[in-house]
This record gives sequence, C-alpha cells and structure tokens, in this order.
Amino acid sequence: MHIQDIFASRTTTFSFEFFPPKTAEAADSLFTNIAELTPLKPSFVSVTYGAGGSTRELTHDLVVRIKQETALDPIPHLTCVCHSEADVTQILSRYAQASVSNILALGGDPPRNVQGYERSRDVFKHAADLVRFIRRFTETEGHPDPRGFGIGVAGFPEGHPDTPNRLLEMDYLKAKVDAGADYICTQLFFDNRDFYDFRERCELAGINVPIVAGIMPITTVSGMRRMAELSAGSRFPAPLLRALARGGNDPDAVRRVGVHWATEQCRDLLDHKVRGIHFYTLNKSDATKQIYLSLGLRDSESL
Repeated sequence: MHIQDIFASRTTTFSFEFFPPKTAEAADSLFTNIAELTPLKPSFVSVTYGAGGSTRELTHDLVVRIKQETALDPIPHLTCVCHSEADVTQILSRYAQASVSNILALGGDPPRNVQGYERSRDVFKHAADLVRFIRRFTETEGHPDPRGFGIGVAGFPEGHPDTPNRLLEMDYLKAKVDAGADYICTQLFFDNRDFYDFRERCELAGINVPIVAGIMPITTVSGMRRMAELSAGSRFPAPLLRALARGGNDPDAVRRVGVHWATEQCRDLLDHKVRGIHFYTLNKSDATKQIYLSLGLRDSESL
C-alpha cells in the first residue's frame, strides 16, 4: 500500500523496523519474531541498509520475502553512500517489479571498510538528491502505482550529529520534503519534549507532511551503551538513568524500566496526537508486544 494511503486510512500509524539477517539461522529467528508481530497488524515495517550499501542484497531479499510471504507492507531503506545513478535505478527497478510501494531515503553512514572514502565523490551528496532521483524514476522507468514510490526521510528531534546549526538542519529537512518526501520518520529519542519542539519547528518551517516518532525500548545496559555509540548525540534524561541505576545488575529490572519508559513515551505521544510511532525492534518482538498490551492496543488498524 502506498504510504499516502496508509496515512489516509489511519489516525495513528504503528510500524516496526528490522535489519537484514546475516545467516540462515538468523533469518529463521527473524521470521519467527516477524510472525509474532504480524497479528498486531502494523501499518508497515521497514528494513535497514548497511553502511555504504553493505547489506544491499540482504535487504532486498528480506524485503521481497516479507512482501511475498506475509501480509505486511515492507519499506526498504536506501542510502546515498557509495551508489551511482545506475545502482539506484537497478535497486528501484527490482523493488518496482516486486510491487514494493515505498522507500525510506537516507543520507547513510560512511563505510568503515573502505579506505580513503570521500563523501564528496558520491553522486548523491544529500538525501534530498536521492529523493529527487526517486521521484524522477517514476517518469523515466515507471512504477505499478502512477504516483510512483511513496518516500520517507529521516528527522532528528535531538539534532543531526553532522549539522550542529539547528537552523540549517531545518533547511535541509525542508529541502527533502520539497524534493518529494511524503513523510518523516524520526531517529530515536527518550524525552518527548524534544519531539514536540521538533514538530513545532517543522510547522514553523512550512513542513506539513506526517511526522512519525521513533521509539526504541532499552532492554539492556549494554544495548543502551551501543545505542549511545551508534546514535551520536542521543540524550538520556537523568530520570531514565536514575531508574535504570536502581535496577543495578538485575537484567530483568533493567528491561522492565526500559519498557515502562518507552510505554509512557508512547502513551504521552498518543495523548498529544502523534501521527505515528515507529518501533526500533532490534529484530526482537517481546518488548514491542508488551508495549502494545500496556497501551491497550489491539492492532494499528483499530485507530
């Protein structure tokens, strides 16, 4: 289903993110978790893309498998880094042939295993350039839907780590929307005030597309530390850290605190009319299912 139709049919969207498995065992385990989340009828699911397109084939295979073997709407990530126009055209053609309706267009992380990599050599310098190219694909190559791909882009409630100028950051975001993006999905955050401020600044900048809030429940202290490393700039509020500290070395206590915090974030977001909530699942289903139950949700189609 095209993302415009998804938003038109739901007051609030609920969606999940997965990353492609690297082994057959991991693939089976992932599909077990996907199967456990399917009864929740998420509005869509997204599939990540490795730095520099390192998991290009794995991402494509997982997206097509989800499309063919489940009733879910998959949205693959696509990045600017290390791609030529021919590469992106080939990727988009394969997705169009598989009747994949939507793409999440991202700037992307630089590849760690490529020595001497210079971003300045990339054909697509910014996500807005990729969005514009995807829009042109409909005109030159075609797509089963005359509207072409639905396109999502990333937003950063806590600020983009590479753009400390928050005014310039909003200009870049508006450029992505003006290039043809249909919605914004934010990076994870732990203080809803950051999201509400971001949403208001978008409104002031004339950005009127739906904004989906990215939520990641903390389930382990080690996971939180990895999160801090991967998401440079992530802010962990003192009350959250204090609650986690009370859990000490008890992993169950830490998990309960993390899931409770995420649940309260979601409850407050729903009370403030959030357009959508996107769960970064880390390929696991338990925490997301527990949040659904605690919020009294049956499935995303009920809202």
